[in-house]
Amino acid sequence: MDPPENLLHEHFMRRALAVARQGWGNTHPNPLVGVVIVEQGEVVAEGFHARDGEPHAEIMALHHLERLPRLGATLYVTLEPCSTQGRTGACTSAIIAAGIQHVVVGATDPNPVHAGHGFEVLRAAGVEVTEGVLADDCVDLNLIFNHWITTQTPLLAAKAAVTLDGKIATRTNDSEWITGEMARADVHRWRRLFPAIAVGAGTILGDNPSLTSRVDDEVWCPVRFVFDGLLRTVVDKSLPKVYTDEYKHRTIVVTTPHGGLGYMRKLQAMGVQVWNLPSSTMRAPLPDFRRKCAEAGITGVYFEGGALIISELIQFRQLDYLFVYRAPVLLGDEKARAVFKGLRTEKLVNAVRMKNVRHASFGPDQLMRGHVVYPEKLQVDETTFSLG
Repeated sequence: MDPPENLLHEHFMRRALAVARQGWGNTHPNPLVGVVIVEQGEVVAEGFHARDGEPHAEIMALHHLERLPRLGATLYVTLEPCSTQGRTGACTSAIIAAGIQHVVVGATDPNPVHAGHGFEVLRAAGVEVTEGVLADDCVDLNLIFNHWITTQTPLLAAKAAVTLDGKIATRTNDSEWITGEMARADVHRWRRLFPAIAVGAGTILGDNPSLTSRVDDEVWCPVRFVFDGLLRTVVDKSLPKVYTDEYKHRTIVVTTPHGGLGYMRKLQAMGVQVWNLPSSTMRAPLPDFRRKCAEAGITGVYFEGGALIISELIQFRQLDYLFVYRAPVLLGDEKARAVFKGLRTEKLVNAVRMKNVRHASFGPDQLMRGHVVYPEKLQVDETTFSLG
């Protein structure tokens, strides 16, 4: 007995999702898209969008087929086919010209200007369209693109690795390693997706990280932001890796006029970029940072700490997405270092929450991730630490 049609659709859409991920981290500012063409229950061609300016997934799949699809062929695509000309031609036109009579789609185009129009074009040409197959998974595939295309600002996300009681280090600052190798490998996978990574000066001084992605023996360097309002990271003669390695030109120090022109010039002379954002305090204003990223075409930033900058992102309602890796470790010490602080939440109704939550397990560790939802009233505890 053949499986029900909806199970077949889900089976082939999962394959399309896997195909789409072959473009992981390379398509910005465009979305990840995967396509499979199925004839008589068999995949006969696949295609994915590899990078901005190159052919879309539908075009690639039709190209790889090397012939016209047979009668009754079905095209599965993770995102609604584009219906505007653009640089590579409308995918709806290519589908119609190929004679495909059935298109199964995962997610609707999030661009409000185009949302649903591709379906209209296909149906007007007599193509059967099935929408919403594994829609949640297909939407989740493009966290960064979806935010960028609807807001024209970058998705600001943060990662934390915590114990069961929400601590990131012991009272003596021992933190290696809270989570295991599998969870840390997943962090590198997300680093590879985001076009930029950000950390605070404390993380640079304490850990001296490379802030590169290492996946399948490939070393890849995103844009690396260092938040350092006083340029503390430039004072010592022994400079951090991110200022001296082969990728130093991809490092941007986000600072304020309080950091001093001499240190700024020192960084620039070494080939490190500097964003000097006006500020009345010694901390770079996050809304201005977001706007600067938008102007530079940086569609997403993955904040990896420390606790101060992640907490500040929440206090100023600038954090859009949160990744929390939780290890089966309990410190039970009120003086151990917490990752989230600076709020005074007296009632649960005023708590920060997450939506569109997803879970994954990596050995004994668990990942919870989702979009951040702020309460109408967010109270900041001014006594916790000074933002100056």
